[in-house]
Amino acid sequence: MPSIAQALQRIPPGTALLFFIQLVATLGYAVLYSTLVLYATQSLKFSNEQATAMMGVFGAFNYGLHLVGGWMGGRFLSNRNLFVIGMLLQVAGCELIAQGGSSNLQWGLALFLTGSGLNVTCLNMMLTQRFAPEDERREAAFLWNYAGMNIGFFIGFAVAGHYQLTQRYPELFWFATWGNAAAVLLTLLWWRTLADRDTPLLQASPAQWRLRLLGGLAGVALLVPLLAWLLQNPAETSSSLKAFCLLVALYLLVLTLRHPIAVERDRMKAFLVLTLGSLVFWSLYQMAPSGLALFAQSNVSMQLWGQQIAPQWVQNINTVVIVIGAPLLAELFRRLRERGLWVDVPQQFALALLLMALGFLALPLGIHFAAADGRSDFAWLALSYVLQSLGELLISPIGYAMVGKLIPKQHQGLMMGSWMLVTGLASLFAADFSGMVAQPADGLAATSNPAYQLLFTQLGLGALVTAGVLVGLVPWLKRLIDR
Repeated sequence: MPSIAQALQRIPPGTALLFFIQLVATLGYAVLYSTLVLYATQSLKFSNEQATAMMGVFGAFNYGLHLVGGWMGGRFLSNRNLFVIGMLLQVAGCELIAQGGSSNLQWGLALFLTGSGLNVTCLNMMLTQRFAPEDERREAAFLWNYAGMNIGFFIGFAVAGHYQLTQRYPELFWFATWGNAAAVLLTLLWWRTLADRDTPLLQASPAQWRLRLLGGLAGVALLVPLLAWLLQNPAETSSSLKAFCLLVALYLLVLTLRHPIAVERDRMKAFLVLTLGSLVFWSLYQMAPSGLALFAQSNVSMQLWGQQIAPQWVQNINTVVIVIGAPLLAELFRRLRERGLWVDVPQQFALALLLMALGFLALPLGIHFAAADGRSDFAWLALSYVLQSLGELLISPIGYAMVGKLIPKQHQGLMMGSWMLVTGLASLFAADFSGMVAQPADGLAATSNPAYQLLFTQLGLGALVTAGVLVGLVPWLKRLIDR
């Protein structure tokens, strides 16, 4: 059996390091992602509608700025420089939120989102640069990295749930601060190992490099007050962001249709179609920290074997499935390929949507069999999360790896950011869905159950129809990809 040292020699330098950086870099985001709505409603006394709208904008900026990070990284600042700057902004943001109050939350989120928005694409680009386009190890590396991220989520959710039950929010946000700082430390200790490879910035003259550095730093500095201002009116900001996403989609379509090389153009077309299908998946998935968290808190019996379950702990169902399933899926794909069998990307996306549909259709069944007090059994919520997580495992890390496979090098940073921008747009739609069920004045589960049952049924059936459409498109998409 090969030793760990022998296994590490078979992968490009920096790949294993990025696994651990991904793990600790995730802690701060995991805390805010799982706690923001609960903190806003319970500690700052936001209404459910205000809290879910803020959560939608939070997700939109976090993922939407990945597009900006993909454009800036390797052009204005190296990916490792931009990553460190982003993590330092996250440190400052979490520290400010820990001070408490609505104003500190607004400016803390502006700092945090600028950092998290810009640096995630940089980390993914540092990873993908370590593999040649034809290197089949890339997919396994992204699956392992995705597992590392979900270990970070598991730790973050577990700690967040502990402090949630005791309402010790300042201590929770300080934990997030130190987690972000650990990612900075690891990057600095292995600075040379994470150097950029084959980026436009490396071709710049010293004078051009200095000019781009100043431009990049100025852009980062301007983003913080801009986000703080936009966070003041989340409803209006949501509409503006949706319009921006539409413009980006039109730009990517034109960019694809005008691409001069036919084979590459066809692959870019396939990428856009699959990205559109993923929008449906992520719009439902992103309801976990908002609509599903509120549903769990008020309409589900949050007891297991006599123990109280914090809402954040429910999301660890997702992390357990991902951490266990990602390496197993990588091994399964390897064995299938050795036998000449190939599960292609369009089929994986269709299966992911089917699992998401089943996950949401499980919730109305739980409501149908609810107890006398109107609360559903926890098992139905857990089943929904398991199905959603299996779908995520098929669509998310494969989507990252798909960029390196289907997109020409000169557009990879932009398309990596666009892939993440879709998740940001999905956060806005998830906030819209979550706000459709207002909490009743009497606070009883039985009063809001019919609205939740109708909503979950409609969303589940919508995902099921989308999966069917994608299945029908599989032969055409395979021809585009395999040309």
